Amino acid sequence: MKIIDTVPCFLHNYEPSIDFLRSYYAKYPTIFTHYFALHCKDTDERHIESIRKYPHHFAAIKQVHENIVPVIEEIAKQYEKLYEITFPIDINLIVGGFGSNAYTNHQIIPDITFALEKLSPKLDHLRVIVAHEFGHAAQNIISDRAGMDWPNIHWTSPLLLLNQEGAATHFSRQTVLNVHPSIYFSYNDEGYEWLTFAEQNAETIKRAFADDYEVLTREALFREWFSINGGKTFGYSRLAYFIGDMFFQSQVKEMGEIEAIIAWKNECFEKQVKQWLFQ
Repeated sequence: MKIIDTVPCFLHNYEPSIDFLRSYYAKYPTIFTHYFALHCKDTDERHIESIRKYPHHFAAIKQVHENIVPVIEEIAKQYEKLYEITFPIDINLIVGGFGSNAYTNHQIIPDITFALEKLSPKLDHLRVIVAHEFGHAAQNIISDRAGMDWPNIHWTSPLLLLNQEGAATHFSRQTVLNVHPSIYFSYNDEGYEWLTFAEQNAETIKRAFADDYEVLTREALFREWFSINGGKTFGYSRLAYFIGDMFFQSQVKEMGEIEAIIAWKNECFEKQVKQWLFQ
């Protein structure tokens, strides 16, 4: 595991200008090409908006930066202890443009990026989001050991995405204990109402997702159910994470933890997810 820390370059040289931002991005072209391709708009308008926001977030960014490296090392040790895996990956620490807070790259054993301006500096919040992103990598590592046929994986399938988010949420619960249940979904203290709504309306939410799965394009389904910018149906975004957790926990109950982690290598797996979804 290698931590690529771009944050000092940002903090020590910061100027409120687009030219500065573009010079910062240019120093780490591989990281930011991927970031702007999938996780944030690369427009002057977006950068001007970020420049307006940064002064209100500098203190938190500095605190996150101070806290996150020890947290990353702590969580990596937990995965090694519980699952006997290590992470032969790059961990990128960036200051982004208020897009995604964290993500794994599109690789079989994926690198992970954390955008510090979008993270809570509280230790438990950082532990959970780090554990969640490591969970995506852990599922892939364990599945690879189990003989996953990677070329035949339908990476864009919303059904697989449900499973992946459910698995990552499960891993975060196993590796980070004694935090409020909502933090496993919100990564801050603002998810209590979200989780209460989801738990009280679980079957209604599941059915609504199933109905949308039948009629929406993948892009529209992703935006409504997986994106922070969705949530028009119920007024709460990212409810697919709750559905994914429901599905994955049903798998753990049925077949055990490790078999649930690697179940997506089975040829009929998407059919199984769909059957559960429409129960």
